[in-house]
Amino acid sequence: MILKKRNGGTLQKEEIDFLVSGFMDNSIPDYQISALLMAICLKGLDRKETADLTMSIVNSGDIIDLSEIPGVKVDKHSTGGVGDKISLIVIPLVASLGIPVAKISGRGLGHTGGTIDKLESIEGFKAKLNRKEFISNVKKCGMAITGQSEDIAPADRKLYALRDVTATIDSIPLISSSIMSKKIASGAEGIVLDIKVGTGAFMKSLSDALELARVMINIGKELNKKIVAVITDMNQPLGHEIGNANEVKEAVKVLSGEGPEDVTAIALTIASYMAILGGASNNFKNAYKILKDTISSGIALNKFKELIIMQNGNPSFIDNFSLLPQAKYHIDIKSNFKGFVEKIDAEKIGIAAMMLGAGRKKKDDLIDYAAGITIAKKVGDEININETLCTLHTNKSNYNESAKLVLDSYTFKNEPCNKNKYIYDIIQ
Repeated sequence: MILKKRNGGTLQKEEIDFLVSGFMDNSIPDYQISALLMAICLKGLDRKETADLTMSIVNSGDIIDLSEIPGVKVDKHSTGGVGDKISLIVIPLVASLGIPVAKISGRGLGHTGGTIDKLESIEGFKAKLNRKEFISNVKKCGMAITGQSEDIAPADRKLYALRDVTATIDSIPLISSSIMSKKIASGAEGIVLDIKVGTGAFMKSLSDALELARVMINIGKELNKKIVAVITDMNQPLGHEIGNANEVKEAVKVLSGEGPEDVTAIALTIASYMAILGGASNNFKNAYKILKDTISSGIALNKFKELIIMQNGNPSFIDNFSLLPQAKYHIDIKSNFKGFVEKIDAEKIGIAAMMLGAGRKKKDDLIDYAAGITIAKKVGDEININETLCTLHTNKSNYNESAKLVLDSYTFKNEPCNKNKYIYDIIQ
């Protein structure tokens, strides 16, 4: 089978099932799977092979059965970025339309944040629900969010660990099957993918992001799932807040109608396609308007409060942000240039936030919920010498390396420049 793929042949479903099950029961050693992964990186997988690999990974563990929940169950997935708090916003937005949202999310690693970490910055919030609690909450309130169970797509974790040490991470069929296996095992019928592209994203080029979108939509077609992909910008951090408590605060601002334009536009776009997949609207313009109205009426924010209370959190912070974790040090990073912000390297900002305590280098690292960065100046903004570019928040007394990295992430020019696009494309 390794030889067959190395020579550009096509693997049959039975062969893929044999390889995945053999890897899981250790009857096929790591070195042979490593060789196969490299062959896939070099020769690729066709549409059916990618779908078959996805289902083999799904079948390596539990599949959540959401059939007892009425309605079309929808979900969304982000490929990861800096300042990405979109899930916190779209869950209550979509649930407020009566569409069930059963969301399984991950933790942050490296320069990208995790939704579960953000929610755990809220006092008392219970982010790990058992299967019964998860389904009960969705039936009762139309929404629930929980961390990923060890029983969901275990082959993905084992394959990813091997890919990580064998230079086989950046294969679009392997990335696609990894993402889609977890979403399909989670039981959703309609999925909106937020595919980030740019310096702070896994996909650095628009062409790669579009290819990833097409491959994942093809997997959906093969497996009878409705998929929409929204290609969004990650050439600078999303919004103004990076870090766990910081991003919860900004999500509340968006749900209150006072959030940044980029976060609001992307959240409403993703929520609109979730609403269409869930049957609440038959066109984007109508869905967008309905969702905007749920924000202006206060319904969406009340739904977010309901989510927090339902999962044992204290919602008092919504009216008093000082109840969220607070950092000891707040350091303003000043500009040494007069002109305009041309670029911000989102990855450098994400790494700086991680070094301040907001993220993890390794899975078992502890994070500081109060740590993060507030961006004052974004691409296209005018800047004067000694004006604040951003503010670092940390409980660490040694923040010099982070401060230097943040300053290095900014590029300036003398002439006015265009702001970044928020959304590059929608693939259906």
